[in-house]
Amino acid sequence: MNDLTFETYLFAFALTLFAGLSTSIGAVIAFFSKTKNTLFLSMGLGFSAGVMVYVSFVEILFKSKDSFITLTNDPFKGELFALLAFFCGIALSALIDRLVPQDVNPHEPKTQNQLQELKPSNDSSFLHASSLRRTGIFTALAIGIHNFPEGFATFVAALDNPTIGISIAVAIALHNIPEGMAVSLPIYHATGDKKSAFWYATLSGFAEPIGALLGFFLLLPFMGEATLGITFGMVAGIMIYISFDELLPAARVYGNAHTTIGGITLGMLVMAASLLGLKFFA
Repeated sequence: MNDLTFETYLFAFALTLFAGLSTSIGAVIAFFSKTKNTLFLSMGLGFSAGVMVYVSFVEILFKSKDSFITLTNDPFKGELFALLAFFCGIALSALIDRLVPQDVNPHEPKTQNQLQELKPSNDSSFLHASSLRRTGIFTALAIGIHNFPEGFATFVAALDNPTIGISIAVAIALHNIPEGMAVSLPIYHATGDKKSAFWYATLSGFAEPIGALLGFFLLLPFMGEATLGITFGMVAGIMIYISFDELLPAARVYGNAHTTIGGITLGMLVMAASLLGLKFFA
């Protein structure tokens, strides 16, 4: 990665910015939503999971192993260290998830009834509005905490392979849409102010490019085979955790088993085809 150009870094950062700011799309959808057909959202979340699971196991984890094999000149140690980094990535994501209260955790999928509870009611008291506003603000903070490793994962993947970076950025963007809804709905219905709700949702997404920058500046002085091996292994673990803990449960809630597996299969197919195409035209 030492020979990368400024344009490559800028492109990778732009992808993380795009993925993060997709919370704004969720905010806009929330303003105009009543009772929606969420089957398309279910397919999209399943698609995101398919992309991330496929690329993690088929491409990124192997890059971690190759880096460690180059470093140690030992295939067994290379695979062992890659797996350790992989499970450290899962553990890091689980720890972050554990630190966020469940009632404001954006990765606890909302049913239609739960979303409906966030819409205006006959109770227009100050306490009701204050409670809704608090829920929205704490959800925004929770999303910000969760999005740091996601931004870093997108950034590193884009630096290594722009095609994979684009695929992951789109997957993260799709999964950020319902998060933007989770932030904007309570704030909008507590204040009646669409602009405030929109900006809270938008700002929560900025954690992804910030996470990318922090990770980059922390790792740049130590860049080498060991750093690449650890980074790729942890990125694979982070994306697997996101897929199984967040995307797939949400896909089932917003749709059903058939929409979920359909989205997963399509995501894997698109990712496999893009990787094959990349190798064919290389």
